[in-house]
Amino acid sequence: MALEKFADELPIIETLKPQKQSNGSTYYEVTMKECYHKLHRDLPPTRLWGYNGLFPGPTIDVQQNESVYVKWMNNLPPRHFLPIDHTIHHSESGHSEPDVKTVVHLHGGATPPDSDGYPEAWFTRNFEETGPYFEKEIYHYPNKQRGALLWYHDHAMAITRLNVYAGLAGMYIIREKKEKRLKLPEGEYDVPLMILDRTLNDDGSLFYPSGPDHPSETLPKPSIVPFLCGETILVNGKAWPYMEVEPRTYRFRILNASNTRTFTLGLSNGSHFIQIGSDGGLLPRSVKTQSISLAPAERYDVLIDFSAFNGENMILTNGTGCGGAVNPDTDANVMQFRVTKPLKGKDTSRKPKYLAAMPDVTAQRIQRIRTLKLTNTQDKYGRPVLTLNNKRWHDPVTEAPKLGTTEIWSIINPTRGTHPIHLHLVSFQVLDRRPFDMDRYNEFGDIVYTGPAIPPPPSEKGWKDTVQAHAGEVIRIAAVFGPYSGRYVWHCHILEHEDYDMMRPMEITDLP
Repeated sequence: MALEKFADELPIIETLKPQKQSNGSTYYEVTMKECYHKLHRDLPPTRLWGYNGLFPGPTIDVQQNESVYVKWMNNLPPRHFLPIDHTIHHSESGHSEPDVKTVVHLHGGATPPDSDGYPEAWFTRNFEETGPYFEKEIYHYPNKQRGALLWYHDHAMAITRLNVYAGLAGMYIIREKKEKRLKLPEGEYDVPLMILDRTLNDDGSLFYPSGPDHPSETLPKPSIVPFLCGETILVNGKAWPYMEVEPRTYRFRILNASNTRTFTLGLSNGSHFIQIGSDGGLLPRSVKTQSISLAPAERYDVLIDFSAFNGENMILTNGTGCGGAVNPDTDANVMQFRVTKPLKGKDTSRKPKYLAAMPDVTAQRIQRIRTLKLTNTQDKYGRPVLTLNNKRWHDPVTEAPKLGTTEIWSIINPTRGTHPIHLHLVSFQVLDRRPFDMDRYNEFGDIVYTGPAIPPPPSEKGWKDTVQAHAGEVIRIAAVFGPYSGRYVWHCHILEHEDYDMMRPMEITDLP
C-alpha cells in the first residue's frame, strides 16, 4: 500500500517529568511496555514497545552537572513479537537466556560503568531474571560533560536490533548555561528530530525479516540478517510528516536512530543548513553546508533559516539509498517544512560563527597507539560474521586503556562497506583518514597507502562518539579515556552487526 506523504503533522516529543527533585538531583522512573501508535493517518495502530509506552520515548531534558537518577523498569510481555535467532551468543556460551531482556544505554554519556548499559547487565520483567553483569535497578547519570544531544536505547545482548526496531529509543538533551550567550533559537524553535526507517505491513504491523531473502536449507529459522533497510521513513514516530514553521530560524537536533541506514540530508530548494554541533556538542565554528551525512547513532545540530521562504514548502530529502539508489516512493523524502505560520515576533536569535573552544587532544602525551581492524569470518552455517580485530564478543579483553591516558586508535577498514564505530564512555576527535590498497591488504595483509592523510571535514571537527569508518580507509581517532574506570564496550552501530559479533568489551583500568 502506497502511503500519502506529508499527511501527518510532525509530533513534538513529550518531555519526561521527574518523580522527585532536590538539591541538584533529579529522579525519574521509566517503564518499558507494549503500546500501539498510528504511524500514519491511513494505517491502523502499530504494535510497538516504548519507554513509558511512547514512541519515540520521552525526551529527558537536563542541565549540565545535574545529577540524574533513572529507574528503568521492564514491563514487557514474556515473548518477543519479532523473530529471535537463538543460535547467536547465549547458545554458543552454553546457557539459555530469556527471549525478552532489556538494558538501557545512554549513548554519548560519560557514565559510571554500572549505569552504562553493559550488554550483559540485562534484566527481565520486574527484574525476575538478570544477566551476569547486572548490578542495580537505578542508574546514575552525572551529566558532567558538554551540552549535547545524546540518546538512550536498548542495548541487550544479541537482541539490540530487535528491541530498538520495536521502539525502544528516546532523546536525552544536556543543556549548558554558556550556550545562552550565543542566542541560538530556543523554546518551541529548538526541535529534536529522531529519524529512522521501518518496513510496515498493510495492517500497520512492523515487518522484520526472519532470515535472508534467499535462505539456505542449512540456515537456522529464524536467522539473523546482515543488515536491514526499512521502506518507510519516520520522524518523531510519524511516516513522512510535515511541520508548519514560521519564517524565522529554527534549531534542529537531528538523530539517525536507524538500525542500518545512513542518510544524506538536503533541502529540496537548495537551501543551506548551518551546522553548529555534532555528537558531543557544539563545534568550534559553524559550518554552512547543503548536505549532511548521518550514519546510525550520529547526531547533527543545525540551524535552518526559513525567513526568505514565507508561504513556501520545502522537503527534507535523502540522497543515499540502502543497497541501491534512493526511491521517490520510499526513502528519497524524509519530511516537509511548510513556512505557513505567522511570525509571532521579531526573530532575535543569532547564527554565530564561533561557538566553543576545542582543545587538541593530541597535544597531551599519547600513552598508546593502537592499530585495530574491521574483520570478517563465517559461522558454522556459512553466514558472514563481522568482527573487530578478528575477535568475537566472548574473547578476552584486548582494549584496556589506563584511566586518564590519551590514546590514538588507528582503525583499518578492508571490508566493502562503511561502519559507524561507537566508543562508550568517551568522546574523541577525528584526526584524519587515509586511503589504502584494499585488494593488496586483503591478499597480503600489508598497508600500502594510495594517497595522503586527509584531515576531517569541518562537520567532523567537533567531539564525536560515533564515526563513519569508510571502506578502503584508515581512520585515526584520539581520546582521553575517563573519567571512570571499569567495563565498557566499543562496537559497530549497525545493530545487525553489533548483535553478531562486531562488538568488543573495553576495560578502562586504574592500574599503575
